[in-house]
Amino acid sequence: MNKEQKQEVIEALKTKFSQYSNFYITDTESLSVAQITNLRRHCFDKQVEMKVAKNTLIKKALESLDNEKYSGVYDSLHKVTALMFSESPKDPAVIISSFRKSLNGEKPTLKAAFLNGDIFVGDNQLINLTKIKTKNELIGEVIGLLMSPIQRVIGALQNRPETTEATEVKAEVVAEMEVKTPEAEAPKAEAPKAEAPKAEDTKAAEEAPKADEAGSTPAE
Repeated sequence: MNKEQKQEVIEALKTKFSQYSNFYITDTESLSVAQITNLRRHCFDKQVEMKVAKNTLIKKALESLDNEKYSGVYDSLHKVTALMFSESPKDPAVIISSFRKSLNGEKPTLKAAFLNGDIFVGDNQLINLTKIKTKNELIGEVIGLLMSPIQRVIGALQNRPETTEATEVKAEVVAEMEVKTPEAEAPKAEAPKAEAPKAEDTKAAEEAPKADEAGSTPAE
């Protein structure tokens, strides 16, 4: 590999380190070509990018980006190195663990993991890394905790038998509604009609003046 080719590899690695905030450094020594191909397939299924590169080129790529930030992984750059880049902090650990079980072996070995600025060194960290909660898992748990009390309250209200107090409240509401309902107006009473004078009374009234006139005629 000439200088230009090495520089191309370094630039490609820099792009990956800038793109992903999580990467694992593993040792794939003693794995056959077929096993490496199978491991790549597992990574592809989990949307994890796997790249094999020389340790010196990996270190130069990291140093050119942020020497202090990545200094904690430099001691892990030895032997054969395969890098695993992932959006998820735990997927590479799950892949390594399951792949080992399928082979009943100890490869690949975890040398170091860089997860969102935190560095985990050593193969003994693998089990803990498989238990890391992803962002979506944490959000799901928080939502579940927030919804749980609400669901309990709703369930209690739905299953709660109607109490005497509730019954009384309902009765009061019904009574209040009945009071507010306008009553039908009673029919107005008609004024009694004046009775027409009787015929006898009318005749007596007419004869009275005539008698007066007769009594007041002077004698001749």
